[in-house]
Amino acid sequence: MSDGKNGITYADAGVDIDAGNALVDRIKPAAKRTNRAGTVSGLGGFGALFDLKAAGYSDPVLVAATDGVGTKLRIAIDTGHVDGVGIDLVAMCVNDLVCQGAEPLFFLDYFATGKLDTDSAARVIEGIAEGCVRSGCALIGGETAEMPGMYPAGDFDLAGFAVGAMERGTELPAGVVAGDVLLGLASDGVHSNGYSLVRKLVEVSGLGWDADCPWADGSLGEVLLTPTRLYVTQALAAVRAGGVHALAHITGGGLTENLPRVLPEGCGATIDLDAWQLPGVFAWMAQVGGMSEAEMLKTFNCGVGMILSVSAERAEALAELLRAEGETVYVLGTVTDTPGMAYEGSLL
Repeated sequence: MSDGKNGITYADAGVDIDAGNALVDRIKPAAKRTNRAGTVSGLGGFGALFDLKAAGYSDPVLVAATDGVGTKLRIAIDTGHVDGVGIDLVAMCVNDLVCQGAEPLFFLDYFATGKLDTDSAARVIEGIAEGCVRSGCALIGGETAEMPGMYPAGDFDLAGFAVGAMERGTELPAGVVAGDVLLGLASDGVHSNGYSLVRKLVEVSGLGWDADCPWADGSLGEVLLTPTRLYVTQALAAVRAGGVHALAHITGGGLTENLPRVLPEGCGATIDLDAWQLPGVFAWMAQVGGMSEAEMLKTFNCGVGMILSVSAERAEALAELLRAEGETVYVLGTVTDTPGMAYEGSLL
């Protein structure tokens, strides 16, 4: 149909539908890699379908989580190293789901920008797909929003949404008692929390993102963008082996705030700070900022990204299982019948 007019188009307003379509075509192979039992349809529909029965569940309870990557995105955007933030996005959601005892089933992402850069967006979403592959969940949909005037040139934002399931009656935490052993799983660095402080400390240090990293090989920006570790398959293996009473994902609030979230009323924990060595990134930040041990422990993961509360008689076997799954495991301490967190030894 034509009325003879050649007026203003949506592209003139800053929204390029063709670029959006090109992005969908490019990421379809990455999304297809994530298909698992229960996946019903590919990208492109008005909604995304998932079949719980085909995934093997008979009486499922659904568990949902949503999160972002925080101001770690600022470093990724400023350095151009955007490939890993998609893994961060998935990890922040699915590592939370597994703490409820749930298996992550599917994931959806929201990518928003002022002007769509197809290559940059595809690199981010391919990272999301990689995170989904590693955690056994399907990338079944998402939204790419091009919003002129809402974001400065080159900027973008991310959000993620994960849904998992467990059979009714298997939810965690459950059965945590004084005497449980606390097993810590090593982190891969700062993960995706505390980056407003990280960026402030880098500013105080006087270093640029392209400077040599003071504690590891590579540039400072590259090392600080190390993706969040995914604990899903390893944690589920431990849960299915029996003896796991609770899991705590150590995110914003550090060990001090996150472990108490899974302890029953009236219980606390004693943590031996000599059970592991503080990774270089945290030692450097503590030195640059003159930060106290208490501040470090309530802000960062300090080298421990996930904590499991397990029955004492199963602790050794579960630690060996987790090591066989590729984890570095620390015996951190025990659950006590005294409320609050008690720290022994020294981290700094």
